Amino acid sequence: MSEVPGGPDWWQASDGKWYRPELRPPPLPPPSVAQPSGPPPGPAPVGYPYYQYAPAQAVNGLAIASLVLGILWVYWVGSILALVFGYMALKQIRERSETGRGMAIAGVVLGWIGVATGVLLIVAVIIAVAASHNNSQSIANLF
Repeated sequence: MSEVPGGPDWWQASDGKWYRPELRPPPLPPPSVAQPSGPPPGPAPVGYPYYQYAPAQAVNGLAIASLVLGILWVYWVGSILALVFGYMALKQIRERSETGRGMAIAGVVLGWIGVATGVLLIVAVIIAVAASHNNSQSIANLF
């Protein structure tokens, strides 16, 4: 019994089966002796593309300070400083092309809200003191 099932030209594939000679793949050409130097001809291999990112713009520091002081209020002094810093930041942002315009606007709005709240509180205290003073005089007149 021979190892070649159909004859001497039959060949065994990697799957372990034997195939007829006409189904045999063509032989590979012999390797060339001289290897070309340099890169292979044709286009360069495609790698990862290089992206040029724009540098990040600076955020205006006064805009940040305006927002923080507008949030904290700090006995209404913070509200006044939020207004000052916010308006200064808006001017600098226009001149320097910086970012932070939204923070500066939010600081200005919160600053105005704080100032309005402070004014309303002062008016309420004055009214309460005046009403209390008038009530105490009228009570004293009863006795």
